Amino acid sequence: MACARFVIRGRVQGVFFRASAREQALKLGVSGHAKNLSDGSVEVLACGSRDSLDELERWLQRGPSAARVERVTREIMPEQNLRGFTTA
Repeated sequence: MACARFVIRGRVQGVFFRASAREQALKLGVSGHAKNLSDGSVEVLACGSRDSLDELERWLQRGPSAARVERVTREIMPEQNLRGFTTA
């Protein structure tokens, strides 16, 4: 299982980004979390197959319709034993 940390910048808070990311992650069988960061960005920590993480990244680059994603960074993380997908 692969894990990655994504940081999404742009207009991504207050537009249902975290809830939409959770829905997309669950569809893809990805575990992890989405949370707002103090600088206005959103962090998504995700674990799943490499293909699922690639698909999630493609979705994160668009986000929900009200979002305006400017940039997504991806950092490879050590494998973690996460279950479900939460928002904070």
